[in-house]
Formats: sequence, C-alpha cells, structure tokens
Amino acid sequence: METEPITGARLRAAREAAGLSLSAMSARAYLSKPLLGMLETGQRRIRPEHVAAYVAVLGPGSLMFTEQEDGEQATTEWFQRVAASDVGGDTLDRLEMAVDDLAASYPTTPPGELLVRIRRHLGYAARLMDGKKTLTQHRRLLVTVGWLSLLASTCHIDIGELPAAAARGHLAWNLAEEAEHREISAWCLETRAWQQLTDGHFAVAAELSRAAQAIAPEDSSAYIQATAQEGRALARLGDSTGTYGALRKVSRLVSGLHTPDRPEHHFRYDPAKSDAYVATTLSWLGDPAAESYARNVLADLTGSTSVRPRRIASANLDLGLALVAADKPEEAADVALAAVTSGRLVPSNYWRVSEVVARIEDSDRTDAATVREAFRDTYPATSASSRSG
Repeated sequence: METEPITGARLRAAREAAGLSLSAMSARAYLSKPLLGMLETGQRRIRPEHVAAYVAVLGPGSLMFTEQEDGEQATTEWFQRVAASDVGGDTLDRLEMAVDDLAASYPTTPPGELLVRIRRHLGYAARLMDGKKTLTQHRRLLVTVGWLSLLASTCHIDIGELPAAAARGHLAWNLAEEAEHREISAWCLETRAWQQLTDGHFAVAAELSRAAQAIAPEDSSAYIQATAQEGRALARLGDSTGTYGALRKVSRLVSGLHTPDRPEHHFRYDPAKSDAYVATTLSWLGDPAAESYARNVLADLTGSTSVRPRRIASANLDLGLALVAADKPEEAADVALAAVTSGRLVPSNYWRVSEVVARIEDSDRTDAATVREAFRDTYPATSASSRSG
C-alpha cells in the first residue's frame, strides 16, 4: 500500500514539537529559512531531500512520523504493509536502539506518554517498510516492529484500552511468527496472561503462562517471566502446591543470573525483580511470609539510587494486603494511602487498590474511607471499585 505523503503542516508540527524555530531549523538543515517557510505552508512541493533534511535534524522518533492514534485501524494497515511491501532502509541500528530506549522507559513513563513515542517510531518504521531491503534487513524490521507493537499493547492494557491492546498484540504475534522469533511470541502470550490475571480470569492466565513457557527459549527472559506469572495466577486460584512450585522454579532460573545492562528494560528479566514477584505472589496466596518479603522489597526500592515510583507503588499495595492478613489494618491503610497518593498507579492496578481497601474496611471503616477518598481525588476519572484491565 502507498504511504501517506508528508505535508507541510506535518513538517511544521514536527519542528515545533522539537522546540526549533525556522531560523534554528535552517541552520541545522542547511536549507534557507524562506524555503523552509514555503515548504511548511504548502507553497513549494516537498521532495525526498527535504524530508531527509528534516529527519537528519529531528530524528526518526519525531512527530513527523507519528502513526495514527487508532490502534485497531493502524494494526490493519500494518498487516497490509507486511503482506505487500518490499522492505528496505539503512537506519535499522538506530531504530533498534530506540526500541530498547522505549522499553527501558516503561517503568518510569506514564503509559499514555510512552504510547505517543511508540507511535512515532512505528510511523517511521512504516516508511522503512515501504522501501527496499535485503531479506536480513526485512526480518530485522519485522522483529523491531514486533517489539514496538508488543510494548504498545502493554501500554494500552495499562490504560484500559483493551481493543487496541488486542489488536497490537495480534500484530506482534503475527510478526513474530513471520520472523520466527520465539521470544516475542512467548512475550505475547505472557502479556495476555497478565491481562487475564488483572481481569480476574485466573485459570486462563495460568494456561496462557504455561503456553508461553512452552514456546519461549529456556534461557530467555520471557520464560522466567511466564513462570513467575503462572505462580501469581495459581496463587489467585488458591493452589498453594502449584504456587510454591512455580516460585522454586523461578528461584532456580535466576540463580547465578547476572543483572542485565539495562535492568529497567521491560523485556529483560532483572533478578532484583524476583523478591517483588515473591512478595506479590505470597500476599495473594495469604502466606504470612509475604509481609517480610514486601517490607524488604520496599526498603530496597526506596533506598536504591535508581528511583522506580511505579514499582514502589506496587510494593506498597503488596505490603498493604499482607498487613491486612496479619491483622494490622491501620498500617495497611497507611501504605495503601502512600501507593494511591503517589499518582503512579495505572488502571490495570486499580483493582488491587479496591481489594486492599475492601479488606481494610472489614476492620476499620474510617481508614478505608480515607484511602478510598484519596483514590477518588487522585484518579478522578474512575473509582476505587473499578476493575479495569
């Protein structure tokens, strides 16, 4: 299919989004200011060399290459591109590095903001898809778009946009199959398992986690993550034997595992996450050991030089649930309040707030009301009783 031509308005929007004046753009692009003005106002036809000049200054992640916002419609267009294009381009190294940067930004960037950046890179990748490339470069581009689509699906789940999440995930799955990339395929299943888990479909989540393990390379991050996900699903089902078995398996898998170069990378398993997963799993199972695990995880996170506010918020929810089970509702309310007022919770975690508040309410209605009110003030578009994927 043909790619929509870049308009003058798009050039101008990309330049202004980068904070550059016409004069600054002229100096960096080695094009005259009057020419740039005519290009951006439609008075001169935009040629490939003009686009190349903007790309050189603004980069492939600029607003100029933003993919349309409709995730489902965009996915349809991607299927058409994959089927019809003769892929080419010479900027794959930069694009692959950009994907790693985006995945590393996931823990600290609001998902809506990250989606904007992902769409820009997908828009740029779409233009590469319409060019000519070697078969090796073609596969690299498919893999890169697969990772971008999977990360976009994760962000859509975070903010409760489930149709778009499903469409992005389906695209990532198909790209992984075409590129024969087992790890992306496994991550697709693990991501679906996580969504099913947050939606309360625990048996389905466990089944998807096992399916992910079946196709993931055994030394991959996807295999470890899917094993941990199975343990959490089994904890929700009350299967203590299966839960402890999964926890022991994860422990074996991460023993001797080195911390990756970018531990914050969403698709690279960081051994430091293990205790956090144990804390969550044990708190869901109702194991008394959950309290000490959750306290240790929270202490490590708050004392780390690398600030990870979303992980801290989740750790507070784990501790809150464990404290309620230990008959410490007042402290549970305090840590739940800290999680809520951090402003770092995403819709896929709102149900966890509801669960902690409901259990606090069994012992102390006043404290529960305080947390619930804080939640409504911090997240006015929803309520503590909502349960969104």
